[in-house]
Amino acid sequence: MTQTPAASPLLEPARLGPLHLPNRLVMAPLTRNRAGADGVPGPMMATYYAQRASAGLIIAEATTPNPVGQTYPHIPAIHNEAQVAGWRRVTDAVGARGGRMFLQLQHGGRVGHPDTSGLVPVAPSPIPLPETIHTPGGRKDAVVPREMTHDDIRSTVADFATAARNAVDAGFAGVEVHAANGHLLHQFMARNTNHRTDAYGGPATARVRFAAEVVRAVAAAVGPERVGVRISPGVTVNGIDEGDTEALYPALIEALAPMDLAYLHVVFADPDQPLFRTLRGAWPGTLIANPALPYPGPLPADGGRHEGERLLAAGADLISLGRAFLANPDLVARLRLGAPLNPVRDDGLMYVGGEEGYTDYPVLAA
Repeated sequence: MTQTPAASPLLEPARLGPLHLPNRLVMAPLTRNRAGADGVPGPMMATYYAQRASAGLIIAEATTPNPVGQTYPHIPAIHNEAQVAGWRRVTDAVGARGGRMFLQLQHGGRVGHPDTSGLVPVAPSPIPLPETIHTPGGRKDAVVPREMTHDDIRSTVADFATAARNAVDAGFAGVEVHAANGHLLHQFMARNTNHRTDAYGGPATARVRFAAEVVRAVAAAVGPERVGVRISPGVTVNGIDEGDTEALYPALIEALAPMDLAYLHVVFADPDQPLFRTLRGAWPGTLIANPALPYPGPLPADGGRHEGERLLAAGADLISLGRAFLANPDLVARLRLGAPLNPVRDDGLMYVGGEEGYTDYPVLAA
């Protein structure tokens, strides 16, 4: 049944640095495993993102800044010319429909496998992922990662900066540094994955140092107005246990706030939680909030609209939605008209490759 259209602050225009956004809806980065085995985005990815160009901003999926940072098979990358050219086809397609894109840069750290990348993963400490990991040959036990030396740290920081420059060359308006969900930067931040005794380990102020160095280098490479950071306070995915969440994120914000970045992107944000209010109060710039919607389990019928509006009322500036955009290429139009949303299909279709569950979701009739 069609609902009665209602005005929503989600549909109001906004600014993000130099960008004029037609609405406050952000398509969250969603790993879809549709790149080539060489990490090059293909035509199907250009179609997928162009279908969703009506979002105020698209943050394209987690993309690898160097070979050892690869997480799973068919993850896109941006560390060679072919990959840059593939992404340029994507940004051209989205731009032709009036869209704007950032690219998320993600180094997997210990979330990787030699069968996928050809390399032993690296991490802050030699502590393996406590679960199996998807590889080209199926799920396999994780391997013990190699502890990063100071040279490794410096070269990885440089690789993030180069990847950011490559992203701008590929037509992205900016990049999002992924410091969430148990990947490399988050591994440095969490007590259970960082047992270092040097300047990158120990108290929270030291464990955020690597993340701050990466962000600072990326901002120097492409300009702070082109750089966002994604965080996931308290999230335990990929075997993470931060240990001191309430101290960790204020320390991170203290390190990042002077950089005058484009935004901070908070995952699973809940306006009723004191930490969200603390982060909003401490962060001086634009805050993107990703609502804490049920997962696993079905998406709410409104796709997260109600929770997004609550977050705007609590001080968020923009709202990122993932599954709602996945299943509804025309999500903005559906919300504007009060039309029902497509349900998300079997989760397995998110990662199997091909057009089914990717580019074949229906749109409203003209």
